[in-house]
Amino acid sequence: MGVVLNLDEKKNQQASIQKLVDLTKADMGRVNALILSKAGSDVEMIPEVANHLISSGGKRLRPMMTLAAAAMFGYEGEGHVQLATSVEFMHTATLLHDDVVDESDLRRGKSTARMIWGNQASVLVGDFLLGQAFKMMVDVGSLDALDVLATSASVIAEGEVMQLAAAKNMETTEDEYLAVIKAKTAALFSAAAEVGPIIADASRAHRLALRSYGLNLGLAFQLIDDALDYGGTAADLGKNVGDDFREGKITMPLLLSYRRGSEDERAFWKSSIEQGNNDDEALQKAIGLMTKHGSIADTVQRARHFGEIARDALAPLPQTPQKDALIDVIDFCISRVN
Repeated sequence: MGVVLNLDEKKNQQASIQKLVDLTKADMGRVNALILSKAGSDVEMIPEVANHLISSGGKRLRPMMTLAAAAMFGYEGEGHVQLATSVEFMHTATLLHDDVVDESDLRRGKSTARMIWGNQASVLVGDFLLGQAFKMMVDVGSLDALDVLATSASVIAEGEVMQLAAAKNMETTEDEYLAVIKAKTAALFSAAAEVGPIIADASRAHRLALRSYGLNLGLAFQLIDDALDYGGTAADLGKNVGDDFREGKITMPLLLSYRRGSEDERAFWKSSIEQGNNDDEALQKAIGLMTKHGSIADTVQRARHFGEIARDALAPLPQTPQKDALIDVIDFCISRVN
């Protein structure tokens, strides 16, 4: 079920994060070991729940960004490993909390932790991981890095509440939606990229460049996720196609279709999203309306726009292998719709 998106662009068909993986391989080995160590607890359920999600096959893109951004400016200390692990724990905690709020059954193709251990355990283990993340940030000893990551944790929580307030509200504007994903998704991408130059004592200009790169990459990443929910496959998503629709989530393809639709079409969207009439037949109709109005393709175009801003943010920086790898990440994120 869904529309197959094919951008027919050679560079996107070949897009890969392999350069980033190769450059950070040694340090990611240390990050992975630290993840397993810090997820441990004498309380048996904590490592069980944490490792269920930690071991489920995520790419760990955010911690790799932290490692590459530090190396880009010649960092040679130990703090980047702890900060990268903190970033991954923050991300994992957010996913555990998200699945409870969204009542999700699948995450990365597996049953969510809440389906196995319940909502309470998922929330509390997420809180444990956040606590471990902040302990590692303190151990690094950089107040600036701590400030950036702590601020992002607060902003992410605000984004979750903003999304909850906008749930099933078809009058949400595009600007309001972008504010939600800027907080909920892009804030952690931005922080993950910015703490690298911070601990490497890079210049303010370099720090701001990585902040902008991460922020706009995060916006592009989320918009592609939005497109994939209606135009991808379950294998792409690690969840069921149309889950956003069934959960009444306001996303970019839906907003564009609603605003571009006829009066009858807008009545359909209100019935489906606000009143919960969202069975498989309604999903097929929703995808058909998105195709009619070009909503999925235009969501991808918006993602490309933010991707180009991310690319331009890095343009003035010195040429390094890490810079090339971070640019590849932009193409990879957008190419996921192929």
